[in-house]
Amino acid sequence: MKPPEWDKDRLWGRHQAKKLRPRPQRLMEELLPRVEVTPETVFERTQAHGGPVWLEVGFGGGEHLAWQATHNPDVLLIGAEPFMNGVAKLLTQIEDEGQENIAVRYGDVKPLMTALPDKSLERLFVLHPDPWPKKRHFKRRMISLPFLKEAARLLKPGCELRVASDIPDYVRWTLMHVQMHNRQSADFEWTAECRADWTDRPEDWPQTRYEAKARREGRPPAYLRFTRT
Repeated sequence: MKPPEWDKDRLWGRHQAKKLRPRPQRLMEELLPRVEVTPETVFERTQAHGGPVWLEVGFGGGEHLAWQATHNPDVLLIGAEPFMNGVAKLLTQIEDEGQENIAVRYGDVKPLMTALPDKSLERLFVLHPDPWPKKRHFKRRMISLPFLKEAARLLKPGCELRVASDIPDYVRWTLMHVQMHNRQSADFEWTAECRADWTDRPEDWPQTRYEAKARREGRPPAYLRFTRT
């Protein structure tokens, strides 16, 4: 069966929950244009940086992205998020911390990934993506054969794809799709050697609010790390 094509034109999910307060609204108007990156500008932005580039797909409230930016000042952190309220939360953290190594994609990540050159990323994060639990919505899941093909193109050899989920079915789905991808091209190696390697959160993997909520509700996450071969 031919795998589905990488859909650059369809974005699933909500875009805004509640009206922004004055400060977040100001940041969306004033700060976002200064830190925003688009498919048309991402190549120039990464070239101007000249150092390692990491991409987080769907950064939620931005806690993980902001933490990584603080602890890795030489890395350009690109975060993509279509949800306005999440973008506004990250902008608040950027202003509070004075972070200059974060670029924000407000919108769908797919066109941005397509615009990035081969082997341009050293780390790629997909943390607690929407599980789309109904079978008829499986096509909306971020982890897919087209996504993995793009991830393999973008990651440098020896670098990492990190995926986290508190939904057992999504964990199985991720492992299954990596295995399916590797049948065509052996691009990814799952690094886990024992159970603790995927049940214990690494020290350089800060907790997000989604993870905290999952733990409160009795759903321990899995932390999957795949090395680009």
